[in-house]
Amino acid sequence: MMLTPELAVLASLAVPAIGAVLIAVCGQAPNAREGATLVTAATLLGCVLSILPVVLGGGQPAIMLFEVLPGLQMAFKVEPLGMLFAMIAASLWIVNSLYSIGYMRANNEEHQTRFFVCFALALAATMGIAFSGNLFTLFVFYELLTLVTYPLVTHHGTEKARNGGRVYLGLLMGTSILFLLPALVFIWYSAGTTDFTAGGILAGKLGATELACLLGLCVFGIGKAALMPFHRWLPAAMVAPTPVSALLHAVAVVKAGVFSVVKVIIYIFGVDNLSQAGAASWLVAVAGFTIVSASVVALGADNLKRRLAYSTISQLSYVVMATALLTPLSIIGAVLHIAAHAVGKITLFFAAGAIYTAAHKTEVSELDGIGRRMPWTMGAFGIAALSMIGLPPAVGFASKWYMVSGAMATQHWLALTVIAVSTLLNAGYFLPVIYRAFFVAPRHEPHDHSHGEAPLLMVIALSVTAAGTVLLLVFPDVPLSLARQLINFRG
Repeated sequence: MMLTPELAVLASLAVPAIGAVLIAVCGQAPNAREGATLVTAATLLGCVLSILPVVLGGGQPAIMLFEVLPGLQMAFKVEPLGMLFAMIAASLWIVNSLYSIGYMRANNEEHQTRFFVCFALALAATMGIAFSGNLFTLFVFYELLTLVTYPLVTHHGTEKARNGGRVYLGLLMGTSILFLLPALVFIWYSAGTTDFTAGGILAGKLGATELACLLGLCVFGIGKAALMPFHRWLPAAMVAPTPVSALLHAVAVVKAGVFSVVKVIIYIFGVDNLSQAGAASWLVAVAGFTIVSASVVALGADNLKRRLAYSTISQLSYVVMATALLTPLSIIGAVLHIAAHAVGKITLFFAAGAIYTAAHKTEVSELDGIGRRMPWTMGAFGIAALSMIGLPPAVGFASKWYMVSGAMATQHWLALTVIAVSTLLNAGYFLPVIYRAFFVAPRHEPHDHSHGEAPLLMVIALSVTAAGTVLLLVFPDVPLSLARQLINFRG
């Protein structure tokens, strides 16, 4: 039976939640548990993809569940940006599940059932964020995503993991309650609704100063976007197992952050409204500072996951800065970079986990010659690194091209300077890793001569995502179509 688009939206939320129950039931049978994970992930992707033709055709399936207060509803609507975010998360969950099976088994991780259950619940919350029809619904699922990912961050149960979890939970819940919740209430009070609407809902209701202050509450309240100074949760969360870092902190959690920022700017504030008031110029500067500062920290980080974490902070702010430029080309660049960063950064984290699993190395300074023993892993790392730098043949080249074009169109020299400087810094912290891996002779360490690639499932997963960074540049039709629809609806 074919689902209607509206039922497919509800199924996209229900399938991973039901899958979490099935995974828990199969907890004593690892093969059945992991089979349930893969079937759930594949079913979710099928539900999401069934909505795509409708959205590409200009439709926006919507459904309202209930009303809490007048103008405050639990409702869902699939617009182009949400469609892209849902596709990214659903697609990469399948690949990450394969990787996770290989990783968790190879490293004899404990509490594997809890791990897969929380992953499924995180995807359910992510779908709620992607398909939210208003800011109230987005806020509810945004908070749920924080709560269900906390056990993943603290998975190892060590004091270091608990400390990382406290920073994670404290910063993300603290910013959303102190900043985003008051902003939500004020928007509802001012506009009488929180619905995501083409052109925004605040035009003519607030002056330039009020708009700028309210935008500040929203973007800093969305702590998952990791704008400085509310960024420390992301490196703190690197205590989690690598599959958590890969999907939740390269895709679902951090993408929920920048996705929410873009969605609020376009559908709550309105691009033209912000542009006429000049209320977003400060955000370009803050995002630019975050991009450069995080890149400098990454440049000096020897721990590979820490380097990748600060790279993520920097890359996320590309999306925020490009959106804050408020030009059609820069917004297309921001949307493309959400996809580019997702496939690129998940590949980099997959590679870091493969290195740890096969060679038990965590520091960049330990990677001399490792590319000769792990050519697939380090080859994939190299391709993904090119994407993060913004070089062909990877999709990061396309997203940066649109960002630069948007900045050039408005002669925004600060943004252009930030992109140029940060690109050099990106090269400065990625290229030495590749050079060490392939062009420096390996160290002769005891018991180091025997390792090769990580388990096959892990290598397959990172190879697929590395290929994705190239294929997205060669076949960009779907994300580009959705991005162009978004700017046509921006108002």
